[in-house]
Amino acid sequence: MTMNALRLFARSAALAGLALVLAWAPAVRADDTTDIGYVDQAALSALPSFADAKRQIDGYGNNLQKQYIARARGASPAQQQRLSTEFQQQISTKQRQVLGPLFARAQVAIASVASSRNLSVVVDKQIVIVGGQDITGAVRDLLTGVGEPVPPVNTPPPSTVGYVDQTQIDALPSIKAAAADFQKFKATQDQAAAAKFKRAKTQSDRDAIMRDYQKTLADKQTQMLQPLVDKTRSAMTGVAQKRGLILVIDRGSVIYGGTDITADVTSALK
Repeated sequence: MTMNALRLFARSAALAGLALVLAWAPAVRADDTTDIGYVDQAALSALPSFADAKRQIDGYGNNLQKQYIARARGASPAQQQRLSTEFQQQISTKQRQVLGPLFARAQVAIASVASSRNLSVVVDKQIVIVGGQDITGAVRDLLTGVGEPVPPVNTPPPSTVGYVDQTQIDALPSIKAAAADFQKFKATQDQAAAAKFKRAKTQSDRDAIMRDYQKTLADKQTQMLQPLVDKTRSAMTGVAQKRGLILVIDRGSVIYGGTDITADVTSALK
């Protein structure tokens, strides 16, 4: 295990800890409902318009990277960091300019199909296990047909599928404090493991160091973060029962409709 591998694992461990706190998105089982639809967003992203946009962004990014490399030669670490930040901002701006209109058009198409079928919510196909209506084909037809998709006149009907904006949950003081404490602990473990790696003489020694490092982080995650996971899940369950919801998922998996219970959950967690 190399030092680069150690850093990669450290980064993934930190993200896993945050995801443990934030993510409670059970897979959809919609076999007992008729008003839940789903879209294969990967299939839509393969449409010519999206593929062309991706090529345009990739080309822009490659040219920008060449400029960055040229400007970063001989620059100080602080200057390189500023250049890197500038590079990322330019890429983000280009993505919004190129993909924004395409995403907006796709959203209108999805809403139009959902409304025509009286769907109360449309989710991403990846979280569906069984059931639901696949509207990918109908949406694709609208996006590739003549003319522009027409927004529906009606708003989505009430849905028994709820969702939470987990970025707002992430901002709660208790979760921010726990995440910060875990990051501090991880930083000390990174330094300790790196020092041990430098002294390690064999691959067996390095493997043992990595196992200890992984176990230490995993144990600390459980100790520091699991209580918040349990509390968050309990709050979501309580709100879902009060609102008569059959399912609560992450906002990122909802494409259309659904019932936003973020405010209720954050209130319960305060």
